[in-house]
Amino acid sequence: MTAIFITPYAAVAETVKRQKPSHLLTLLDAQTPVTTPDSIEAHRHLRVAIDDIAGPVEGRIAPGLDHVARILDFSDDWDRRAPFLVHCWAGISRSTAAAMILLNKLHGPGHEETIAKALRFRAPHAQPNKLMIRHADALLQRDGRFIQAIDAMSPARIVWEGEIVELPLTLDEL
Repeated sequence: MTAIFITPYAAVAETVKRQKPSHLLTLLDAQTPVTTPDSIEAHRHLRVAIDDIAGPVEGRIAPGLDHVARILDFSDDWDRRAPFLVHCWAGISRSTAAAMILLNKLHGPGHEETIAKALRFRAPHAQPNKLMIRHADALLQRDGRFIQAIDAMSPARIVWEGEIVELPLTLDEL
């Protein structure tokens, strides 16, 4: 069974080499260039230029509804035969939010709390970007359940950089 992998920027090359993902989602500011690895087809690498902020800040790009919609749309052609790799700078906020969004889309309504608990267990450092989660809650029509699941997570372990995290796709394995 395949998985969603979350990594910090510094671990992208290593994770691509070891896990051989078919899709790569890059969530970084517009100034940080990321080259598509040779093993990933260009159309399977989505770059979403957002800053890690939870509200408007002058000169920065807050995650918007359109950014989250692009992430959801991008996952439509993922056949789940190979892993999906998502990364941001530290692998703590934007990437963990995106992984949760993808898992919630995959499993449908009613699994928000299970997915949040699994993320906390597998990634004690995770601090999903709440603005991204709020937008996903609206787009996936979760009536606040996605937001409640994030708010109910135990406090994150404080780190400067996250670790490589593997999130299985089945609820049984999460």
